[in-house]
Amino acid sequence: MIEATNFIEEAINGDLEAGLADRVHTRFPPEPNGYLHIGHCKALTIDFGTARKYGGMCNLRMDDTNPTKEDTEYVDAIQKDIRWLGFDWDDRFFYGSDYFEQDYAFAVELIKKGLAYVCELTPEQFREYRGDLTHPAVSPYRDRPMEENLDLFARMRAGEFPEGKYTLRAKIDLASGNFWLRDPVLYRIKYAEHHRQGNKWCIYPTYDFAHPIQDALEGVTFSLCSLEFEIHRPLYNWVVEHVSVPTKPRQIEFARLNLTYTVMSKRYLRALVENGQVDGWDDPRMPTLCGMRRRGYPPEAILDFCQRIGVAKSDSLVDISLLEHCVREQLNRTAQRRVAILHPVKVIVENFPEGETAWFDLPNNPQDETAGKRRVAFTRELYIDADDFSLEPPPKFFRLKPGGEVRLMGAYLVKYTGCKTDDAGNVTEITVNADLETGCGNPADGRKVKGTIHWLSATESEETDIYLFDRLYTLENTGALPEGKTLDDYLNPASEQILKGCRVEKALADAVPGEQYQFVRTGYFTKDAKRDAFLQIVELKDKKPF
Repeated sequence: MIEATNFIEEAINGDLEAGLADRVHTRFPPEPNGYLHIGHCKALTIDFGTARKYGGMCNLRMDDTNPTKEDTEYVDAIQKDIRWLGFDWDDRFFYGSDYFEQDYAFAVELIKKGLAYVCELTPEQFREYRGDLTHPAVSPYRDRPMEENLDLFARMRAGEFPEGKYTLRAKIDLASGNFWLRDPVLYRIKYAEHHRQGNKWCIYPTYDFAHPIQDALEGVTFSLCSLEFEIHRPLYNWVVEHVSVPTKPRQIEFARLNLTYTVMSKRYLRALVENGQVDGWDDPRMPTLCGMRRRGYPPEAILDFCQRIGVAKSDSLVDISLLEHCVREQLNRTAQRRVAILHPVKVIVENFPEGETAWFDLPNNPQDETAGKRRVAFTRELYIDADDFSLEPPPKFFRLKPGGEVRLMGAYLVKYTGCKTDDAGNVTEITVNADLETGCGNPADGRKVKGTIHWLSATESEETDIYLFDRLYTLENTGALPEGKTLDDYLNPASEQILKGCRVEKALADAVPGEQYQFVRTGYFTKDAKRDAFLQIVELKDKKPF
């Protein structure tokens, strides 16, 4: 027996031992009406990961039973994201719409058993007659004769009635304390072109009716889903008990992922895209998997994050810093080091010969000796970061300053000799003298130099734009909006900063999107797939909260 590490696996082990299941077969059923985000990632790692652990199977099924916002663009994107994370489904790829004929046949079966009826309540009446905890729901159409129900349902399929005229409802219990059992809707009329079925259908099954049937027809043994469906579980069980499906899957719920400063609603994310508030679904600030891929997040770090947060029975709010820590930890081991100057200011090494070049070897990754070294050019004109120089330094400022000396990382010691400023007092050029005897070593006289700063040759470097990112929202818990506020009130206007005229090592001109680099002393970055620029993946240290 597989050792259980969470309550889902404990339940699976119990069913296997009791003979209630003879294998582990799960499914991941995303709705193709948007791109997958980090919340879906938790669900799919549970679905695919559980099946993998038990040597079982996991189906990928597009829940395309609502045609209004579904599109093949999302179908393709979902498959790409799942494969990027390292999961596959072999030949077990399905669509919910594959089962429309069977769904319809099972609905007819329920009508014939006296367990479903055609209802004529309007949506407003439906809400009005739903009742409350002390009053049962009401439907004056509950006792329609079976033949009339069959006739009306067939005519609904034939397109004889307008939207909202009729619904097909299950006949369960109008007085149930679980409102999902108060004769829930199984079918509704909807005139919308389906991305695969075209205009073949004008009636569509609800998720609560179609999903258990799909699971059962595919041989799924464990239907793992988020906690919001716990109240739907009695309806799930009612459907598989009352239609003649070949198997009876078990539904088990787990807590969804809620992340600080992050929105997990596809509806809100779609609004950001459609309103032009972000640069598409793959905007690097978005919590979508395609956004994280574009930003340079390694899939291994995302899987590590999902493993660390575990599988819980109750909802909680996870700090986004944990995700960033997992990314940082992975990239610290694997990312090549490169030099980038985000706020360049020119430095003239007065005693270095004009037209000459010295070469210094810098490690590609100090964490990995096998990564080797690279050669970096040193010339008379250099760039350093403006933050590494101060004319009026604060206490304990160990970078370049008047009267001070610093080491240029991996190269010479240099001593300040002067600078030029513009009319606004901004430093435009710094002059230094280099101790040309030091090279990569220590000075012969044994003097100690505390500061080390990074640098680039002015002629042997490339100019580029660099994008820095902050949280997309300033509200820690976006699921708890203050009264009278909307999510738009908490959009962070400083979530994206574009730095122009940055300098990077010349070799980065050939950088490939998706490759990750540590810009020393700055953070982790990747080449953008859409623009000639570099994107910040994550800072070198934890971001401070707002």
